[in-house]
Amino acid sequence: MVDRQPDIVLLVLDTRRVDRFACLGYPTRTSPNLDAFASECARFRRAFAPAQWSIPAHASLFTGEYPSVHGMFQTTSLLPTSLPTLAERLGEGGYFTAAFCNNPLVGVVNNGLRRGFRSFLNYVGLITTHPNQASLRSSLLDKYRQWFKRKFAEFVSSVQGVVANSEKLTELSFTPLFFPVWQAALGLKGNSRRSLDDAARLLIERRGLSSRQPIFCFINLMDTHMPYHAPRRFVEQFAPQFFGDRDLQSYLRRFNSDAFGWLAPLEDEIAPAHKALLDGMYDAQAAWQDELVGAFFDRLRIGGALDRTLFIITADHGEHLGERQLVGHTISLYNELIHVPLLIRDPHGRFALGNVDHVVSSRRLFHTALAAAGVASAAERALALTNIGDADPEQGEAFSEAILPLNVQHMLMRRKPELARRRGTDQRRVAVCRGRYKLIQTGADRFELYDLANDPGEITDLSDALPAQVRAMRERLRAFATQQSGRQAMEQTAVSDDPLVLNRLRDLGYLE
Repeated sequence: MVDRQPDIVLLVLDTRRVDRFACLGYPTRTSPNLDAFASECARFRRAFAPAQWSIPAHASLFTGEYPSVHGMFQTTSLLPTSLPTLAERLGEGGYFTAAFCNNPLVGVVNNGLRRGFRSFLNYVGLITTHPNQASLRSSLLDKYRQWFKRKFAEFVSSVQGVVANSEKLTELSFTPLFFPVWQAALGLKGNSRRSLDDAARLLIERRGLSSRQPIFCFINLMDTHMPYHAPRRFVEQFAPQFFGDRDLQSYLRRFNSDAFGWLAPLEDEIAPAHKALLDGMYDAQAAWQDELVGAFFDRLRIGGALDRTLFIITADHGEHLGERQLVGHTISLYNELIHVPLLIRDPHGRFALGNVDHVVSSRRLFHTALAAAGVASAAERALALTNIGDADPEQGEAFSEAILPLNVQHMLMRRKPELARRRGTDQRRVAVCRGRYKLIQTGADRFELYDLANDPGEITDLSDALPAQVRAMRERLRAFATQQSGRQAMEQTAVSDDPLVLNRLRDLGYLE
């Protein structure tokens, strides 16, 4: 144990693209507060997410494992109890564990990602729900309120489970007719201001906690996730063309209400005016989030909480905004989705300030937090992100894995079968980033090679021009598959008992 365990904050900016941060080398006006904060951080400019959507990405953040080990590929997946979570480990190490979550796939669905949190506040319903809330007060009224909110959360979770296990209901939920109903009912993107206020109150006031008990605080913010409804002042700044153009207004209304359109590849190239509008609206959302997060930083600094806190800021994944005829974050492993921001502010000085250009996987935040808390094993300490360069046991290598959830696969095959087959929506994808190169494998035999040093936008596929490099990186993928198979044999992945799901997983090689 360390003499004084730091508070630890893991702030996940859900669906936040890395190219909206000036501090990471991009020309952007969307992040002035985060950029200022980054001047006090180690800035990892080559961090890669292990997966391209929320459930597997958060599972990797919480367990330190790649998706093929924790098995959280589906909306119906359940985290194996044999894998301890970050909250469980830190709780065993003396931490008060609290979550302030705006993502229903993490905070509402009963998939195991809430395990270990003494307090878990959801902001994605009609009321804030507390499924794991350990109340620090004991009044009869408070107990009744928490009981009611817990029952409400259980009801919402059960409804979601029924929908996720029914192809027909899942498809209905992604129709334009049904989408406004569940969007309004669930409050899809939550309430970032309130969740940040509640988190700041805990970190500063520490009510009911001893003066020396450390806090682990997980925060998820959904502001840059679709749909786009930023305050007018930000839209005026970043997407002024929206005003006075009825065609663009009509396009955005359709886009915001067409949840199926967030999942399916585009039939044709996106129109330049529509691409510019999506970029501007996304920027408006990012700038709004930056303002809220900046106020959170200020409050922690004034309240004296910042300098006792290891602060980690990242994204679970990014977002396609029309590039490669894709929107959303369902089926690619291009950098728009898996290259993520990563900032670490350490008051104890274990991280050197400035840019870090070493390739790392964000799954190693699990090991980094455990090491900072003084509760990591020797093997876990080795994977902490204080160990990079020559000390890195992974030698500057990161992997990512993607498989489209089965209910979405089936929906795409029914609605747009030719497009789905052409884009390989039923194919497993895996990528390796090592040194300057990145190799993406789709299915059994399709490979794409990119030189990220000279081509960060992944425009030119070099697989034909550099066959030796492809062979070398294919060997790394094979070694990764072998290693993960060994790790997976040690775990029992729990999934839905839906026979359709089980059969499809067998078809894809994930179950025997």
